[in-house]
Amino acid sequence: MIDSETVTTIGKAPRPNLPILIGAGGAIALVSGIFLPWPIAIASTALGILMIAGADVDARSYLLPDIVTWGATLLGVIVAPLFDPLDPWLAAATAMARAVGCALVLALLRWCYARLRGREGLGFGDVKLAAAVGAWLPLDAIPLCFGLAAAAALITALVVQLRGHSIERTTKLPFGAFLCPALWLVFYASALPQ
Repeated sequence: MIDSETVTTIGKAPRPNLPILIGAGGAIALVSGIFLPWPIAIASTALGILMIAGADVDARSYLLPDIVTWGATLLGVIVAPLFDPLDPWLAAATAMARAVGCALVLALLRWCYARLRGREGLGFGDVKLAAAVGAWLPLDAIPLCFGLAAAAALITALVVQLRGHSIERTTKLPFGAFLCPALWLVFYASALPQ
């Protein structure tokens, strides 16, 4: 349940929990700094902090802040040239094309589900977060990211059910709370030096 303390203004997501953001962000910075080359480590840390904030807020409010979704998408396009310094403009354009493509696919899935079921199954925040997934990940890693997020959501629903709570067809799950960490994990794994 969302209370008035959690959401102070209708339509605006609450702020992320600062101790969680600092603690988890510090851990991501440490792991990124140790195992990734420094420009990629900085990008990984920035993405990780955005994804922690998004997951935390979505888990509590079922809302993904625009600063997280659009910020991650823009940052993904900006850092894309780090992965292809020989052709930075093509790298940025490709990241943008993947972002648009991912968002369109999820928007289409959202629209089809709403048409078939008569109710929404995904929010616009999830569609915007899909753009960030496309901006950050290579094409072959995108299905892995969504699969990881969906598997984590299903396992969570199963655990909740096994603990005696009722899970109905209309029970809401904050998909962004699963997609945010999946994005960072898949990005981090794909950025590790071979």
